[in-house]
Order: sequence, then structure tokens, then C-alpha cells
Amino acid sequence: MKDLKTDILVIGAGSGGLSVAAGASQMGAKVVLLEGHKMGGDCLNFGCVPSKALIASGKAAHGQANASALGVADVVPQVDYAAAKDHVHDVIAQIEPMDSQERFEGFGVTVIREYGSFVSRTQVQAGDQLITARRIVIATGSSPLVPSIPGLEQVPYFTNETIFDLRERPEHLLIIGGGPIGMEMAQAHIRLGCDVTVIEGQKALGKDDPEAAAVVLDTLRAEGVAIHENATVAQIRDNKGVVEVVTENGEVFSGSHLLLAAGRKANTDRLKLEAAGIEPTRAGIKVDASLRTTNPKVYAIGDVAGGMQFTHVAGYHAGVIIRSALFGLPSKVKTAHIPWATYTDPELAQVGLTEAQARDKHGDKVEIARFDYHHNDRAISERKTKGFIKVMVVKGRPVGATIVGHQAGELINLWSLALANNLKMGQIAAMVSPYPTIGELNKRVAGAYFTPRLFENQTVKRVVGFIQRWMP
Repeated sequence: MKDLKTDILVIGAGSGGLSVAAGASQMGAKVVLLEGHKMGGDCLNFGCVPSKALIASGKAAHGQANASALGVADVVPQVDYAAAKDHVHDVIAQIEPMDSQERFEGFGVTVIREYGSFVSRTQVQAGDQLITARRIVIATGSSPLVPSIPGLEQVPYFTNETIFDLRERPEHLLIIGGGPIGMEMAQAHIRLGCDVTVIEGQKALGKDDPEAAAVVLDTLRAEGVAIHENATVAQIRDNKGVVEVVTENGEVFSGSHLLLAAGRKANTDRLKLEAAGIEPTRAGIKVDASLRTTNPKVYAIGDVAGGMQFTHVAGYHAGVIIRSALFGLPSKVKTAHIPWATYTDPELAQVGLTEAQARDKHGDKVEIARFDYHHNDRAISERKTKGFIKVMVVKGRPVGATIVGHQAGELINLWSLALANNLKMGQIAAMVSPYPTIGELNKRVAGAYFTPRLFENQTVKRVVGFIQRWMP
């Protein structure tokens, strides 16, 4: 057994872990980084990057088949599914060097390609190394949840960790789970020439604003995706090579391939948390507002911390950790300004409170400012008029924003900035956007908030009239 001592030990080389390791080492701390699987974690290898690459392939195919509105003849796209997967892996390969072991060793990080498990409150064993650390950061992420369904063990299935290695185009893809992963993969595959059925036990995109989710779901249905809600799976079976999913109400859905997209579970099994006095939860690891676990020398960040499961949240957590663990400064996590997006077409994005949440929390103090895409000139010119933006406002300040439509994931950035800095709607309205851009939607919705105050206010009209009569 080899002994190794360090200032910071990071367990997991996904987005959050890499950010902590890079930041801490470049600021002068001695850092050891453990990774038993692939550098870059889930996002690079199985999640954000490959999914968006496959979505891009589907978008290209869809564009060929739906160009007539722009004066270009529709054609039947010739989809090479294996080549689309080559595109996916080429994208991963282009990004890989940024997350590589060699790059982080160049920062001065000691990278050990082993899984780690606690042996005491300050020690972790990784292979033949016993590492003692002043501070430890758990950044082990999450994995696909494989639900306990009778018959599942008898049927081949895919998760986001394996679907991107499939090179034969599915004739009919069954997807269990109607969350963001399920809906993104459903649309990508329908556009690449597959039949697709989504089976969701509750409401599809159920964590999002219902009005905005409906815009996405209606679009997917129009493209041919069969979406079945309130359909709890009771059994899965193999019928002579055909996958059959049976629901509690007796419906049977048949397909050639099965994708599980029924949620995520925190990666804690290998850690032996009890040896370090770290308390787990059903969602991951118990942490306080500073991301400290029940062992004050150990932090947990990203998916394993049991909160929002997004790559950008893990990166945000890394900044909180660096401030606290390196400089000893108070640093706490806030969530009000954390956005998320679902990369269907149209996209769906959210930050802060939804309309329902805002009304529940603030009652009649909430005002809803809204602007529809079909009033945006750039959206009209590109035939992207489906969708809307609405902003929940309390006492002149936004407390949440919901956007569904073209580039919603880009537009939501401004509202995250507004919530993070407690900006007023007047400051958004004062922004000047280049014309014509989709980004004008943000300014126009702020203008919509002030419209009744300016143009429907009789006092304002009387004041203007008075000034006009007396001005020289």
C-alpha cells in the first residue's frame, strides 16, 4: 500500500470534479483526482455532448424534409444512422482533450485512474494508494436509474450510457420515461427515421410549466412520436424477438428496441460513506448550504449532492467549493438563478419560479409579462413562430422566466443574469437588442410588462397632454 498526502482530494472527473481540480491546482493547492471510468464523466461521454450531437443530426434530416416553406423543395432525407453515430463520437473526440488526464496533469494534478472508497474520515483508498487529504470533494455524479420491472432482466435494453454505441437504426424505439432525456431522444430518433413510442407513468415533461410543455409535446406528436401518459409499466417481455411493454391498465406497446429514461440515481455505492461518517439520503448525500457533508472535511457537489442534476450546476458548485475549501471564506449555494433547458425543437427553458410556483408563493402580488414568438420579426422570417416567453414579476423584479420556442436555451441566459443580480424589469427594458434577432424577445417581454403602465394609464395621458400644451 502506497501512502499519499494532499490538500484536496477530488473523487470523480466529471464536470464538477474537473472544475475543482483545475481551479484548486492552479491556485497553488496540492490536488489528487480519482476517476475509475472515463475522464469527462457522464456529460461528455454519455449525456449532454452526445445527445446534442445526435439531436443535430436529427435536425439536419428534419430540415431537408421540411424546407418548402422557405422556397426549397422538400426531399426525403437519406439517413445513415451509423454515420450519425460516427458524428456523435467525433464530437466527443474533439472535446475530450479538454477533459483529458494529460491536460490535468499539466495543471499539476495527480490523476489516479481508480475508484475510491473511504477508510476513515480523512482517508480514501484507490487501488494500491491510501490517500490522506485535508479536504475531500465527492463529485461522483449519477447513473441511469434502472427500475425494478418484472421481466426487464430477460430483455435487452439501452440507457443513455449505451444508446450512443448502437449503430443499427431501431425500427421502433420504445422509451420508458417522458422527462427531458426521453423526449430529446424521442425527437432525435423520429427525425432519423425510427418509429418512436414514449411510455410515461405520470405527465411527460411534468417538472416544467404545463403550458410550455404542451407546446413541445404537441410538436413531437405532430412529428409522429406516440406519447402515452399516466401509463405505469407493469411488465416487460420478449415475444419472439419483439420487445413488449405492458402497462398496469393492460395496454401493450411493441417495439424493436427499448430505451430506459426513467430518471437518475446518485453514484455512492463504491464510496463506503459510513467509514467517513457521511450521511446518505435517498437522493444522494446530505449536504448543508455550503455543500459540506455530515463530515465537515468532506464536500459533495453536482448530482451526488441530491439537488438539481445538471452539468452547469456541478460547475457552479465547484466555484462554491473553491471559495470555501481554498480560501476559508463563507460560501453558500443559491438555486433561484439556476436555469435549465430541454433541447427538443422547440426548446424549453426555465429559471426561477414557474407561473404556478410564483402564484403559490406570492399570491396576487405576481404579475405575468408575456410575449409570443409570432410577434418577433426574426422568428417570422425563419418560420420559427411557435412558442412564447413569460416572466413572473413581483414588485418590479423578475422571480422566474419560462421560455418555449426557438433558441429558448440561449434566451434564458439573460433571465439567469437578472435573477442572480436582482435586476429590475426596467433594466431589462433599457437594453438595446440588434434588429432583427430572436434575442429581442427578452426586451419585448420587459416592454410588455410596462405597456399597461404607460399606454393604459389615464394619469400618464393627462400629464403628457398637459406638457404638450405648455411646451414651447
